[in-house]
Amino acid sequence: MKKIHVLLLLGILSAGIIGCRSAASENAQTGELPAQISALAMSPSDSGETNSILVTSSEKITVVPDIAEVVYSVRTKAKDAADCQQQNSAAVSQVVELLKSLGVAKNSIQTSDYYMNPVYDYSSNTARLTGYEAIATLTVSNLPIDGLEEILAQSVLNGINTISSITYQASKYDESYQAALTAAVKTAFQKAEVLANAAGCSVGKVLNIQETSGYSPARYSDYALTNQYRAAKEESLSVLADSAGIMPGEIQVEASVVVEYQLN
Repeated sequence: MKKIHVLLLLGILSAGIIGCRSAASENAQTGELPAQISALAMSPSDSGETNSILVTSSEKITVVPDIAEVVYSVRTKAKDAADCQQQNSAAVSQVVELLKSLGVAKNSIQTSDYYMNPVYDYSSNTARLTGYEAIATLTVSNLPIDGLEEILAQSVLNGINTISSITYQASKYDESYQAALTAAVKTAFQKAEVLANAAGCSVGKVLNIQETSGYSPARYSDYALTNQYRAAKEESLSVLADSAGIMPGEIQVEASVVVEYQLN
């Protein structure tokens, strides 16, 4: 009998599928594949003469984020370039010391961007240099969500005048993803059993298994809160920090697999 590798999905079961034993008997007599099976996609199995079944499965695990990443900037202006740079450096140092005093680890604070530009007055026909603007961007990661409101409030009171993004993450993403993978494999076996039983077969050993989901730490950005900070004028940032509520919500951790089983 020809090697048969049938791609069976749970949603395409039909009453006309022929059992493994009866199909084998008919094939031996006629040398042809049953119409119901030959209509499906088939390819030779890499596992030898053994017939196999291929199933896909995907499962999700819901987790509550417990850490955050905040990207915010220190912006300073001065008429002299050297003064502008010095003031910006002093402001950044003040913010870093503040964050450390609030329990933020030093290796969680990173200067992710810095630039200084000349500022011109274009009100007349000729551009006139009026000073300089320096912007240092800090990325602060692994912030406990429980203390995030206090960190934001203190930051805007001590030199931070732009908040670019607030992102929530799950520190136990690896454990959650592994749980989702385990659930996906169990579901794949259950689907294979249903399909095999309907065809008069039984599920044998695993011949091949493939992870098809992309691995990336579960996260999502709080655009609503970030936009509130962006829209607020500098003088009202402290008021917003006192009133803004942190609502981290939930994160979906998804894992997908494709499993090939031997058919007995």
